[in-house]
Amino acid sequence: MDGEDIKVLREKVFDKSRWMQLPRDILIGHNVLREIPSVCRDLCFGSRALLLAGEHTMGIAGDEIVSILSDTCEVKTVIVGSNTAADIARIEKEGAGADFIIGVGGGRVIDTAKIVSYNLDRQFISVPTAAAHDGIASSRASIPTPEGSVSLSAHPPIAVVADTGIIAAAPPRLLAAGCADIISNYTAILDWELAHRIRGEPLSEYAMALSKMTAEIVVRNADVISAQTEESAWIVMKALVSSGVAMSIAGSSRPASGGEHKFSHALDRIAPGKALHGEQCGVGAIITMYLHGGDWRWIRDSLKRIGAPTTPAGLGIDDATAVRAILEARTIRPERFTILDMGLSKESAERIVRMLYEE
Repeated sequence: MDGEDIKVLREKVFDKSRWMQLPRDILIGHNVLREIPSVCRDLCFGSRALLLAGEHTMGIAGDEIVSILSDTCEVKTVIVGSNTAADIARIEKEGAGADFIIGVGGGRVIDTAKIVSYNLDRQFISVPTAAAHDGIASSRASIPTPEGSVSLSAHPPIAVVADTGIIAAAPPRLLAAGCADIISNYTAILDWELAHRIRGEPLSEYAMALSKMTAEIVVRNADVISAQTEESAWIVMKALVSSGVAMSIAGSSRPASGGEHKFSHALDRIAPGKALHGEQCGVGAIITMYLHGGDWRWIRDSLKRIGAPTTPAGLGIDDATAVRAILEARTIRPERFTILDMGLSKESAERIVRMLYEE
């Protein structure tokens, strides 16, 4: 017998690895828009910037950023009307010569900046003009398709510059929607744990803890937030950034997206444009917390305190549409297992919707 026939048992070694991309510079506060040149110097950017903004947000902050950077950068501006695949491809051609990207606005603009920066391999700065969603600092981006919104892996921003003066001046509804999106982290975590128990899906305890802590910050400060001040904007922005970081740590949107988000995406497909994403997630969180056997009334009351809707009527839809969204939620991202994938009957869904109106 020669040595080639001998099988040697090898000692097992720990070989897990994870590449986490997180924002490097985060500025939240009054008049921090003026610090963008300092951020660019700190991050050693080049001198050619592509600035993406919406029609409205260009006037709110985009024009000022162009003026602030005029002495040090050549800034090319592009107005983002929508973020379909065709629009993104057009913007990528516009920004082919850019050294870095600045996204100024809400979810659609920030998501576009994420995808463009990813495809062009350029860093980008996130400049939110409202605290309406938790994608401000995350590595996930949503784009619309004929079948509904899809979530894609993309670049997280290398910097977040959130001017609380601008954010506090946004319509109160946007801040309440951002809070509702954060509060729904509670049920996203429960769905993640459920998927772990039933499907063996891996968990990140650190990401879960950060996500839960973020939701607790919002609920604990609900009365301060409802005052709609710069302090409110500061608290909510910190929470939104933390939620985005939790997703980057997890390597997915799991810490902040469960059945409540599938309910929201189902509504986007059935009744598009009726309500804001965060508002829909808030109502979805009441529904999924009930199904998990948790304190759904506490979730509902927390949403009421910050001024977010808690019923289908508050979302501008009828009860039958809400029932349909609950039942069709399981067709959204079927690989992501949640409490809404357990085979809910129409009668049960109708009963849950009636429950939403109970005092």
